[in-house]
Amino acid sequence: MDDPTLTTRDAARLLGISVSTAQKWIESGALASWKTPGGHRRMRQSAVIALLEERTALAADPLQAMSAELRPERTPGYPVPSDEAARLRAVGRTGLLDTPAEPAFDRITWLAGLITGAPVSLITLLTSRRQWFKSHHGTTMTETPREWAICGHAILGKDIMIVEDARTDERFRDNPLVTGHEPIVFYAGCPLRGPDGQAVGALCVVDRVPRQLDATQKQGLRALADIAEDEIRLYMADHGRRWA
Repeated sequence: MDDPTLTTRDAARLLGISVSTAQKWIESGALASWKTPGGHRRMRQSAVIALLEERTALAADPLQAMSAELRPERTPGYPVPSDEAARLRAVGRTGLLDTPAEPAFDRITWLAGLITGAPVSLITLLTSRRQWFKSHHGTTMTETPREWAICGHAILGKDIMIVEDARTDERFRDNPLVTGHEPIVFYAGCPLRGPDGQAVGALCVVDRVPRQLDATQKQGLRALADIAEDEIRLYMADHGRRWA
């Protein structure tokens, strides 16, 4: 399929915005692009059309369109995927942020704790500013700053991430969740992906002592992550959310 290469001016014309606005969108990562050897920005027509369609859809949902936490931070104090802007849009498209607890998701975290023997289990969604818990078993916390989110590291990979002792891991040893009065010492988390393949959050279990998971526990956690992804798709379908 032909997918022409566009200049910034071409993209601005197609989007119905000024060239300067198009440049800002490109710099923020909202519109994927690359630089030519001469230093000029170029992008695929398909990417521009996808952004145009998304903005049209968002026009019917002003709160999501205006939400600062669904836009990437310019200088984030945490690791981000290379496509963080697209990932954040996928988080918004789920429609799950700040929704009430639901049995379908709570059963998953309960089972995750049962299978792994971990006292705390969570289904998290990661915006640019916070880690919000769609379901939380074994804790009364409902969110943390994004900078504290160990799940923010889990979403960078494709498989389960295990931290046997966060106190000795240079990525986490100074994290307030690790140094606090109820410290996270052990962590195991599987990234959760939306229908477009973007990691919107994670299913994770944590413990206050260092430990491991055996092969059966790892397999069970992965299976529950698959079920959680199915529930995200079902939620989007039931609530008329746009998938991609």
